[in-house]
Amino acid sequence: MERRRALRPTSTRCAFVAAGVLTATGLVLGHGTAATAAPKPTQKQLKAQLTSLNKKIDKLIGEYNTKRVAVAEAKKAEKAARERLTDAESAYTTAEAQVGDIAQLRYQAGGLGMVGELMSPGYGNAAMLQQLQAEQNARVAGFAAVRDAKSKAAADAAEVTARLRDDVVEVTDRRADAEKLIEEIKERLNDLVPTAPGKRANGAWAPELPTGSDNITPRTRLMMAQVKAAFSLRFPVGCYRAENGGEHPLGRACDFMLSSGGAMPSAAQAALGDEIAAWTIKNGRKLGVKYVIYRQRIYNMGFPGWRAMANRGGVTANHFDHVHISMM
Repeated sequence: MERRRALRPTSTRCAFVAAGVLTATGLVLGHGTAATAAPKPTQKQLKAQLTSLNKKIDKLIGEYNTKRVAVAEAKKAEKAARERLTDAESAYTTAEAQVGDIAQLRYQAGGLGMVGELMSPGYGNAAMLQQLQAEQNARVAGFAAVRDAKSKAAADAAEVTARLRDDVVEVTDRRADAEKLIEEIKERLNDLVPTAPGKRANGAWAPELPTGSDNITPRTRLMMAQVKAAFSLRFPVGCYRAENGGEHPLGRACDFMLSSGGAMPSAAQAALGDEIAAWTIKNGRKLGVKYVIYRQRIYNMGFPGWRAMANRGGVTANHFDHVHISMM
């Protein structure tokens, strides 16, 4: 297998190696012996590591994009230099032709006739030739300067492009490392989710009575606490309410609001709802979840898979502005 290319000092500032991140965050992968195994990280520690890794990914992406902008600017400068070179070549060709015409005219005239008179000292022939020669020299000098500038711009653009190509590989590798660690931390966070009370040996759940001032069951209370610990929730969570049907009056359901006042959630809020729903389904068998409703769909833990629901006539009624979780 080809050895990985050595990192340049400039790019190592934005890159990190998986082992380094593990050491810095204190996350130990694999299984050590009983004598050397580190204490099991807490949910708070794992969430802090997850936040740190997300920030590192954002930094990588930001620095990569800065390099992309630099390449675009370099290419733009190279194109402008190429255009200036074209103009200079045209001006040089014109000047060269003008001086050549005068020289040819002088040669053909041989001091005779009207041409000879034009070439005589009285008509300032020498001064005119000197002026044309000076203009030509200036154009030649300008052409050379633009040519050199164009060559340098082209070389700079090629160098930046090559540097970006290397950085893309490095950033992609480091991002893959970070995302792998993020997934491992998420799995460890899921491992910390406890099994709710009342689960029987055969997998069934014993009935529970609502308790406490919030009028919900212990399982529902545990589920709500775990969701709150896993996600930053901006809006209130509604669980018990007196109504004629469903799990809410039984203390076995909670609504995790994504927006308020019946407003359709923003893209970011809807994405949060997707994450809450996915997390709940993943951990549902441990927590005793019965089903999840979100965005006019229902996921029954006993019959895996999202299923469409009938239109109930509104944003809230169709569960677009909240994730509904019902418990066993």
